Amino acid sequence: MRSIETASLQSELATSCGTIILNKEGQILLCHVTGMNFWDIPKGRMNPGELPFQAAKRELFEETGLAFNDALFEELGGFKYQRNKRLHLYKLRAPETLSSLSHLRCTSYFSHQTTGISTPEMDGFRWASRTDIRVLCPFPMAECLLSLAW
Repeated sequence: MRSIETASLQSELATSCGTIILNKEGQILLCHVTGMNFWDIPKGRMNPGELPFQAAKRELFEETGLAFNDALFEELGGFKYQRNKRLHLYKLRAPETLSSLSHLRCTSYFSHQTTGISTPEMDGFRWASRTDIRVLCPFPMAECLLSLAW
């Protein structure tokens, strides 16, 4: 992995690390963000001392329950994302066994702002085409995803 780039990313801006999972139809896996009107890729901020690859794998597991062999991940690198945040992405091809998403589960929770009840960060999963991305994802994420060849 790019340790020099990683060090400079961490010192400059907060970095979210995520994984783009592609199916054989060329669609990507999106997670519905609980309580919001948008979808996102599995991603999140790095913990102190964590490398981007570790963070991306951890976030993928926490938000979907998916874990893959390290060799399947392709590093795409760092991208401008938001004014105060960068995005470090990895990509992998989904195995045939991932055609159904019904078994995916988010194990990362937050305290709901109104009820205080522990609530999963993600509450739904779907495959999305390039056309879907513009409608489903917030502008900064859509812009980043659509700038990539996938």
